Amino acid sequence: MTMDVLKFLANGPVIPSARSMEDFKIALTHTVSPSVVLLFGDINTLPTLISQANEHKKRIILHLDLLDGIGKDKAGIKFLARLGIHAIITTKSHLCRFARDEGMIVVQRLFLMDSDSLRTGLNLVRNFKPDAIEILPGSVPESAVQELVRETGLPILAGGLIRTKEDVNNAIERGISAVSTSRRDLWDDIMVNKK
Repeated sequence: MTMDVLKFLANGPVIPSARSMEDFKIALTHTVSPSVVLLFGDINTLPTLISQANEHKKRIILHLDLLDGIGKDKAGIKFLARLGIHAIITTKSHLCRFARDEGMIVVQRLFLMDSDSLRTGLNLVRNFKPDAIEILPGSVPESAVQELVRETGLPILAGGLIRTKEDVNNAIERGISAVSTSRRDLWDDIMVNKK
């Protein structure tokens, strides 16, 4: 299942993350990535965004913590599943459980600032095994990435402070499966029609 999840999320080293409608449209129309991380929106705009993604045969990975107007509870997750959201990213493990119950792909986001946050993150993931882990910042040391890979066996995504192609390459070399970034210049490697 791990490889299937990774193929669902990414088909290369970069998953575009959209912070605005303009970003979203470019990610839909100019990249070959199967997914786009949605970092904006609310209950009113989400149906339109889902429809646009479907038109372009793209999947939305919804950053649940940044979506406005949806209750961060079981009913909110059920509503998102009915709308057609297939994957979420969140820091909240109870929402991960609800999303799993609805058949969604679950990406548990972990902020890794020190050894304690790594230990806490590993305990969180052991208690509820998501489909993938996203770590922030993207510059986490190789030893921490390797510990997560070894202890969980899950695909590791990275985000935050990914600013250059060298940052992307360094992340992949450390064992990261893919990075998510809102930097359009880093989407170039996955662009279909460059402007």
